[in-house]
Amino acid sequence: MGKVTGFIEYQREMPGRRQPAERVKDWLEIYKPFPEESIKKQGARCMDCGVPFCHTGCPVSNIIPDWNDFVYRGRWQEASRVLHSTNNFPEFTGRICPAPCEAACVLGINEPAVTIKNIEKTIVDKAWDEGWIVPELPAHRTGKKIAVVGSGPAGLAAAQQLARAGHSVTVFEKADRVGGLLRYGIPNFKMEKHLIDRRVKQMKAEGVEFVVNAHVGVTVSVADLRRDFDALLLTGGAENPRNLGVEGRNLKGVHYAMDFLPQANKVCEGDTVPNQILATGKRVVIIGGGDTGADCLGTSHRQGATHITQFELMPQPPESRSPSTPWPMWPVMMRVESAHEEGGVRDWGVSTVRFSGDENGNVKKLHAVRVGPPPTFEPQDGTEFELDVDLVLLAMGFTGPVRQGLLDTLGVSLDHRGNVQADSNYMTSIPGVFAAGDIRRGQSLVVWAIAEGRKAARGIDEFLMGSSRLPL
Repeated sequence: MGKVTGFIEYQREMPGRRQPAERVKDWLEIYKPFPEESIKKQGARCMDCGVPFCHTGCPVSNIIPDWNDFVYRGRWQEASRVLHSTNNFPEFTGRICPAPCEAACVLGINEPAVTIKNIEKTIVDKAWDEGWIVPELPAHRTGKKIAVVGSGPAGLAAAQQLARAGHSVTVFEKADRVGGLLRYGIPNFKMEKHLIDRRVKQMKAEGVEFVVNAHVGVTVSVADLRRDFDALLLTGGAENPRNLGVEGRNLKGVHYAMDFLPQANKVCEGDTVPNQILATGKRVVIIGGGDTGADCLGTSHRQGATHITQFELMPQPPESRSPSTPWPMWPVMMRVESAHEEGGVRDWGVSTVRFSGDENGNVKKLHAVRVGPPPTFEPQDGTEFELDVDLVLLAMGFTGPVRQGLLDTLGVSLDHRGNVQADSNYMTSIPGVFAAGDIRRGQSLVVWAIAEGRKAARGIDEFLMGSSRLPL
């Protein structure tokens, strides 16, 4: 815990954000610096709650009260050690995790929760600045070789854990850079990509090899990997986007969010993208009210859209925690992301009926109707409307992993949702082939991906060596 009376003396305080009019002109992270003394006070708010429900809220089981106490006392290096004992990449989660730990914070029952996420980010950023984060080499090498397919957070976490256990690990990534959705899904204003490069450099020093432009099942033979490696870990994500099967879906200007966002990230990396999908000077509609929709919103602002509307099928959530999701559950409530502060119109309970276009096949109008609550979403009579539009971005989530190529070739069993089925040690129906992250659990959070990668690494280590000392 922090200070005994800290939760009474100090109020929740977060770093300020740069003004929207300023930050939409660049792709840099949006938060201002936060004084060290202020973050110590936030650590002091961690109370003597007896049972720290933040542990159960956190998928990687971060030992949150301990590092809050270290921060309050200025023992930063010890805070970093405790933080890294459960989380390989706290600079990722400290920026883009929605913080289910804070939703479960005991103080949050009747006061604003401890700022766990920002404290986490501050610890790891300070640790990098002070040079405390260095390669961790194994005492000996096992001679075992493991192929990790996919370099998102699950693949990176597993690869690092396995390398530290002494195995030879090669990560295969189909894109031209390492990072998966961290690289080409999350916009730079939420997480700058030098953070990934820094971790990759550390992992290379620990012995992990990375092979990019290597699409396993397409340009890289699955049979070769099965022959050349002692174990195979699938961490390819859940990349099948949910489609909108309405009239006019094939008009020019209607795109999946994950066709739009990676292109913007590539440009931020210095690449030239021919025929880039751009919101510049356009009337944009984003269909989907979640994180991906918000990412499209912030990106469209920075590209100079003239008007942006974001539609959500579900009804507008309440301003505060819904009674249907009491503490310590993840609350159903209204959330305002940084992109929403920057402009645009949000609307709920809207179902798109069709699109119509001009003589050249370009989308020009969205036709919609207001609907009732779930599960039926009954259209409401007399609520039909249309909206002028030049660009439509579909951000309605994902339906599971892509099966063509790798999964079909391997022939692994799938569960009833179409995800790769795996046992409690994360091994699939094929001995020696493991799965972790979104490819196994479906579309989820970065913190869940890291947690699954760590657990899969332990399962692989145990499979190869008969036992494992890797932490979960």
